[in-house]
Amino acid sequence: MIFLDALDVSMVGIALPSIQHELGLSTSTLQWVVSGYVLGYGGLLLLGGRVADLLGRRRVFLVALAVFAVASLLGGVVDDGALLIAARFVKGVAAAFTAPAALSIITTTFPEGPQRNKALSIFTASGASGYSLGLVISGLLTELDWRYTLLMPVPVAVIALVAALRVLPRPVEERPEGGHDLLGAVLVTASMLLLVFTVVQAPEVGWASLRTIGSLVAVAALLGLFVFAELRMKHPLVRLGILRSRPLVRANLGLFILMGSYVSFQFVAMQYFQNLLGWSALGTALVFLPAGVIVALSSTRVGNLADRFGTGKLIVIGAASLAGGYAMFLGISDTPSLGGLVLPGMLLLGVAFALSFPPLNIQATNGVDDEEQGLASGLLNTSGQVGGAVVLAVVTAVLTSGGGGLSIGSLRAAIVVCLVLALVGVAISATGLRVRKPVAVEADDLKAYETV
Repeated sequence: MIFLDALDVSMVGIALPSIQHELGLSTSTLQWVVSGYVLGYGGLLLLGGRVADLLGRRRVFLVALAVFAVASLLGGVVDDGALLIAARFVKGVAAAFTAPAALSIITTTFPEGPQRNKALSIFTASGASGYSLGLVISGLLTELDWRYTLLMPVPVAVIALVAALRVLPRPVEERPEGGHDLLGAVLVTASMLLLVFTVVQAPEVGWASLRTIGSLVAVAALLGLFVFAELRMKHPLVRLGILRSRPLVRANLGLFILMGSYVSFQFVAMQYFQNLLGWSALGTALVFLPAGVIVALSSTRVGNLADRFGTGKLIVIGAASLAGGYAMFLGISDTPSLGGLVLPGMLLLGVAFALSFPPLNIQATNGVDDEEQGLASGLLNTSGQVGGAVVLAVVTAVLTSGGGGLSIGSLRAAIVVCLVLALVGVAISATGLRVRKPVAVEADDLKAYETV
């Protein structure tokens, strides 16, 4: 599933300028083609992880994958921007159930330690391979018609569905008892949707306007109600005691920053290369390719590095590389140097993903009981997807705040947001370098370990 998700993200990213031109979308509206997907994804991931734990990971994975294929097909044939965004949202909802199911299948199949670390490294390599392949294919397909880039995931999803039916064994273990916290899912999804909508609209209506302030207050109220509901639910969407695990919280913050800043940077870079410099879709795709290749070639070895040096050190180096990559792109101009700016920056971003993504997954799921692996996976994926949506909304607001169209100045300002966030990530990840003793996080014997 991570291969399919990465394939879709990279292909849509390359096609965004073409979609914008053909459907006549503004920059603010265009970002909803991305945000619609990640919000459906991030808003329901927690429910998806819980449902996978309760109904069975194989069953949830298969049904959601089928819905993903249908939504991909619909997204490729619509002629209206609103319908495209709606199809992308449904597609994200489907991914919200496949992603935690897939990750928890891995973490419950392989025991904690070197075997699981290696499996998660391969999992990451699959995503990087999908991203790299998507870049090349989307560059070629967009030159023909951007719709092909939205339709391409359909046969891949069908092949994955057939393979899963044959490969994934039917579960024989008993599933934990529990219920479905629909109220919690509605509250957290509504709060994230309203937050992104508020940030996107704020430059137009004013950050100090009654509408903006009222919306932010409503977001806080919805999140407060979510916490209140979770504390009183018999079977909550999120058992809040799990958040006492400091490695899990750090991993979630790390992925929020990693995905949030990179999804936003990719959006800005597409505007820069294609709309400002006039590069072709294929040329833009080839610029992003080195980063994906680095991740694909190195991810299978990161598990061994995590065994030897600990996840904490790798995450810190990865976070520093992320900041370095963004800092390189502050030097953009009307005539950028491929060898002196673009390629080194992309290589640093590739190193950042290679060293950060597998250790973040390892850190988030270690010390979590099998019956809550879906919840831990859902939390981690939620952080990444909601980070992508929220940070993209902020970056888009910065990009369009001047009202004068795209310029080097507005692009640099948007990249500064990504850089500042990456530096915050360095500071947060550095706190995980200290070794601590294991601490109990809940009366149900869940143990959280401060591992490095």
